[in-house]
Amino acid sequence: MTDSSLLIVGSIGLDTVRSPYGQVENVLGGTAIYASCAASSVCSPALVGVVGDDFPQKHVQLLESKNIDLTCLEYTPGKTFHWKGYYEGDMNAAITEDTQLGVFGEFSPKIPESHCSIPFLFLGNIHPQLQLDVLNRMEGNPVVAADTMNFWINGTPELLDQVVRRVQIMLVNDGEAMMLTKKTNLHDAADSILDMGPKVVVIKKGSHGATLFAKDWMFTIPAIPLRTAKDPTGAGDTFAGGMMGYLAKTGELNPSNLRRSLVMGTVLASYTVEDFSLNRLAAVDREAIRDRVDLLRDLTSFEPLDL
Repeated sequence: MTDSSLLIVGSIGLDTVRSPYGQVENVLGGTAIYASCAASSVCSPALVGVVGDDFPQKHVQLLESKNIDLTCLEYTPGKTFHWKGYYEGDMNAAITEDTQLGVFGEFSPKIPESHCSIPFLFLGNIHPQLQLDVLNRMEGNPVVAADTMNFWINGTPELLDQVVRRVQIMLVNDGEAMMLTKKTNLHDAADSILDMGPKVVVIKKGSHGATLFAKDWMFTIPAIPLRTAKDPTGAGDTFAGGMMGYLAKTGELNPSNLRRSLVMGTVLASYTVEDFSLNRLAAVDREAIRDRVDLLRDLTSFEPLDL
């Protein structure tokens, strides 16, 4: 058995990133990394991923220092997944220059029996068949959140449809929501996804925040306004990890916890973008989280109008 309450499956990479604020080479990145580091702020996550023999030991030590369970971290001869890209303008979208799959190209998630009954599961935006493989491996009825991307929406729609129908929470950005449903309005797109099976749809809107849609209610949260955002890489994964980490901590999927989970995800994502890689996120402590939770409350709180 494991003490972990959240299982996170996704990519682990070495990133080369350029933005108007500078450039870094071969820094730690990947969906599973950002999500796990974020979730570790509030729970004990277990990470499922693969790295090559070029993966620096210092990164392993960082993950261990965050109390992340690395039982399911696979080491395979070859090169670790590498992504190279840059941001310009409003930096809301990355421009990819190079992708080298390395050992991630043959990734097949290996989950031991000890981790199959973990009650919360986050499936990063990997191939839908791999997401299905993990779902088929899990026991009991875990609360499952899944992310995806336009590549899978266009390339493997039938498999993705199977994933969407089996998860409780679906995370997409606004463009992906409309691409997935062929709708031109976010409300209509969210309704269509809910009709497929999920109880909750979270539509991420980058620097414009996020909106949660359920059958009978919705909740919108703004992004925290920042003076400096150096690198948006991993912000969405941080948001998802913070959200699922908080839900795993509370252990219950209800409107109150879901609202607060979006607050946690938003706060942690605001720290991620302030520096490259995990430089800022890895240093965040509970006092820093509380400071920005309070800031978010101040930004969104108001008294009834006297009309």
